[in-house]
Amino acid sequence: MTLNSLPTLHPSLQISDDEKGHELGLFCVPKHYEDDLDRVIIPHGLIMDRTERLARDIIRDMGGHHIVALCVLKGGYKFFADLLDFIKALNQNNDKSVPLTVDFIRLKSYSNDQSTNQVKVIGGDELSALTGKNVLIVEDIVETGKTMETLLSLLDDYHPKMVKVVSLLVKRTPRSSGYRPDYFGFEVPDKFLVGYALDYNEYFRDLSHICILSEHAKEKYKE
Repeated sequence: MTLNSLPTLHPSLQISDDEKGHELGLFCVPKHYEDDLDRVIIPHGLIMDRTERLARDIIRDMGGHHIVALCVLKGGYKFFADLLDFIKALNQNNDKSVPLTVDFIRLKSYSNDQSTNQVKVIGGDELSALTGKNVLIVEDIVETGKTMETLLSLLDDYHPKMVKVVSLLVKRTPRSSGYRPDYFGFEVPDKFLVGYALDYNEYFRDLSHICILSEHAKEKYKE
């Protein structure tokens, strides 16, 4: 893993396409998933360290402003909770702090393991509450970028004062629109990843590490 070489406001950890990951037997993985995963690609401890650093970057850049942290459900809930815990700890121990309130939105753009051409927004009627606010969108993964671009376009109609996006993961894929979030933890290969609240048809959210889903599991858990 090396610092991301692509131009971005903040550096990320780049996981190369030939990264083999780690054997499942080296980590605590629920037994009901042991036959469904190929490898652990990002251990939970590394996720937490990167999340803590993202919290520091956000405090540094946005400290002193009232921020509405907007969680993109469902996949973003774990990253959102841990990120806010780190921000709260920094607020308590630093001279520079960020007053925070929270809100939630749900977006759906997947059917089984394929991204669809349509993005369904659930809870979009409540976006009017963000008018004139400083908004931090918290997402689990940016893949093609279309989902986030759709949300940003919707938000723009309500004229927030400022919008920043933090995503735990950005997928390196030829399907990308080129969109990059303001902050992100890891740039990952074009593989289907689960764990740390990332799901496959609602399974694998209860997995602490981020893992590569096996091909046979896609059929096993297919809707």
